[in-house]
Amino acid sequence: MNFDYTPRSLEWQKRIQSFMDEYIYPNEEDIHRYHLDPNHLWKDYPALETWKQKAQQQGLWNIFLPQGYGALSPGLTNLEYAPLAELMGRVRIASEVFNCSAPDTGNMEVLAKYGTPSQQEKWLTPLMNGSIRSAFLMTEPAVASSDATNIATSIVRDGDHYIINGRKWWSSGAMRPRCELFILMGKTDPEAHRHEQQSMILIPRDTPGVEIVRPMRVFGSLDAPEGHAEIQLTNVRVPVENILLGEGRGFEIAQGRLGPGRVHHCMRLIGAAQRSLELMAQRVAEREAFGRKIKDFSSIRQDIAKSASEIEQARLLTLACADKIDKFGARGAKNLIAMIKIVVPQMTQNVVDRAIQAHGGMGVSQDTPLADFWVYARTIRLADGPDEVHMYQLGRNLVRELSVG
Repeated sequence: MNFDYTPRSLEWQKRIQSFMDEYIYPNEEDIHRYHLDPNHLWKDYPALETWKQKAQQQGLWNIFLPQGYGALSPGLTNLEYAPLAELMGRVRIASEVFNCSAPDTGNMEVLAKYGTPSQQEKWLTPLMNGSIRSAFLMTEPAVASSDATNIATSIVRDGDHYIINGRKWWSSGAMRPRCELFILMGKTDPEAHRHEQQSMILIPRDTPGVEIVRPMRVFGSLDAPEGHAEIQLTNVRVPVENILLGEGRGFEIAQGRLGPGRVHHCMRLIGAAQRSLELMAQRVAEREAFGRKIKDFSSIRQDIAKSASEIEQARLLTLACADKIDKFGARGAKNLIAMIKIVVPQMTQNVVDRAIQAHGGMGVSQDTPLADFWVYARTIRLADGPDEVHMYQLGRNLVRELSVG
């Protein structure tokens, strides 16, 4: 692959950087203070909608959808979008400003790729307009959901409707008042082949029988305003036309959803790691300990050198993955997708941890984004499949490929 960014990608990077320099970075501390206030729980930062409107006016909107989505896409490849996701990852709120935040990005891709015209009109259009939010309901508290065949939530046909019963948790975004749509994965046929038992279905949040049990805490934080809900579904009834693609197609949809989404996650994490490295370099250049600048200690220099090397390795691996998805689709890039999911969150966690150590007490405080970055990286090592699942599957694939002949 050509590791040079295309002129088009470079131009988009300049536009994103300029927007963030003007609106987001100057307000970052105020955003953080606002969301730390318990009175603002589940509320959006007041300027967020204004920034979204400005992003739309400047054409910096829904830029995550790659070329294959026709008029819905701005025309970028996954490889061209990847560095834009890295820029957004430097500030946690930034992706939403450009309508490029999870889980909406994955849900919009699902609806754009697999939704019927009526499903797209009802749900995709308002999601792409940014007028509503959505959540993806897969993980369950009662089973090891890293093996999706364990999913126990039932989807039972009853005439012209499906009835859904089950309990989900870690449903990101479901706590926000503007979240109006759930995409749920459950079982329609427990007797079918193990990868054809599951289906995905659309559930409006206000459907009777949907109960938000509680917000989940992440390392003690409610992670507001995004939030992650535990949800009880009791005899939830939706029309048969709410099924996505058809019964037994849940795994097929999930595989199409997760490939590009993992590139987005990883590039955002790389943005967080890169910013952490920069903050670490600035901190050690300013502070003294034992009569010397901290930057002059050998261990600090090694941490910085090691971090820069690890970030660049992860960046190039993720770009290679994006390039392969562009050329061969998610299935053709499955090994690289597994690799970036294994490598990037752990790399980010390590780099952020070194930056925290260099900052001392300030590193775990609310005065830098480092603590949030660390929690983000540690959480992604579980989200979209834990590290162990990706290593298990990658190892299996590699043994099969490398042992032939």
